[in-house]
Amino acid sequence: MVFQKIRKNIEFLNVYRHGKSYANKYLVMYVLSNKLDENRFGITVSKKVGNSVVRHRITRLIRECIRLQESNILTEYDIVIVARKAAKDKKYQDIESAFLNLCKRQNILKR
Repeated sequence: MVFQKIRKNIEFLNVYRHGKSYANKYLVMYVLSNKLDENRFGITVSKKVGNSVVRHRITRLIRECIRLQESNILTEYDIVIVARKAAKDKKYQDIESAFLNLCKRQNILKR
């Protein structure tokens, strides 16, 4: 199943303003309860991280982490993931461990 995406700027801003955030070296994760029966994900990679090729690669890595771990994440959340500059040249395993670390810190992983 393809995960639901947060697309509108107002939805991103709502998660940024009212959500709880945790960060590590590669990623920042904002989580906000959405009262729906599903999770919605948003991914942000700034131009500061690199050119479009680099940004799209990081986006694909994060999307793959979400796809593989979605069944392990509790539902009813809006989750926005922001890539940091340090994620630029990292392998999938580094991004995945950063993603899982933030999920554990946010307490959104199923037991």
